[in-house]
Amino acid sequence: MSVSARIAVRRGTLALDVAVEVADGEVLAVLGPNGAGKSTLLRVLAGLLASDDGRVVVDGAVWDDAPAGTHLPPHRRSLGVVFQDALLFPHLSIAENVAFGLRSRGAGRAERRAAADAWLDRVGLSGSGDRRPAQLSGGQAQRAALARALVGEPALLLLDEPLSALDARTRLTVRAELRRHLAAFAGSTVLVTHDPVDAMALADRVVVVEDGRVVQAGTPADVSRRPRTDYVARLVGLSLLAGTADGGTVRLDAGGAVAVAEEARGPVFAAIRPESVALYATRPDGSTRNLWRERVVGATPHGATVRCELDGEVPLVADVTAASFAEMGLAPGAEVWAGVKASEVAVYAR
Repeated sequence: MSVSARIAVRRGTLALDVAVEVADGEVLAVLGPNGAGKSTLLRVLAGLLASDDGRVVVDGAVWDDAPAGTHLPPHRRSLGVVFQDALLFPHLSIAENVAFGLRSRGAGRAERRAAADAWLDRVGLSGSGDRRPAQLSGGQAQRAALARALVGEPALLLLDEPLSALDARTRLTVRAELRRHLAAFAGSTVLVTHDPVDAMALADRVVVVEDGRVVQAGTPADVSRRPRTDYVARLVGLSLLAGTADGGTVRLDAGGAVAVAEEARGPVFAAIRPESVALYATRPDGSTRNLWRERVVGATPHGATVRCELDGEVPLVADVTAASFAEMGLAPGAEVWAGVKASEVAVYAR
């Protein structure tokens, strides 16, 4: 691994203690709720905050070693950073912003301008080098910030919520461009975000941090398919139910039971996708093995559907079309029947 870090920091009520590794050319997404410690982790990697304990090694060079008292300052680290806001220097031209790191390393004017122009062309800002940041849109400013971060060919690229300040349409475009540039980047990338779409679209691996600890790690597909905490389950839209399996039945820790198609034993999670939940105004006839009386406690538009939060013997999330939502009168407080086929329930060990 090109980046190997174990970081322990205590700040107020936060006690962060995590270990991460990132290979050359790999994008690691650090996902978690506000206050989980994501930004603290990034600040330590950037050299903006000293770790109370642990060690950070990048390409064999020790950047931090708390027990030995080693702490390399930010300007001596081979890294590039893109923040939530572009943070371009307003008094400099776009080309001067992009070339700022090269200037601080002693590169000549002609070399700096040539490198800046080349990168501005790569991020779709050709001909914008003489403009000022105030003349750019939000998406253009983030492209310029990415060019500034990559122009020096850093060993480590840090992305701190790089798309969160953009409107939805711009975010789609910039995300696609960012994915293309990350695929061509030879160094290691750490992306900090609370947006699961950014993590799933951009990362090769995902680390989920809650309360300063890693609670789940794996590929985006693994994490979304088999969440291990309620936070992760809510992010990917699953109902996560903890229980004990005995053959084709999972007895839930919170009460109730779920029939499953796969035989399992011992402590498990049962996960149900919103689109797998069918709602009925009256008790349906048929052979559905999982059928529960529920009450609608929340409803939120979700793309072309309405996402309903259900409370009952088994708490669930269900997606229904807007037409069905209106026809069934599914306002908060409405009573419904919820059915789930046993084959639609994913079950895996806790």
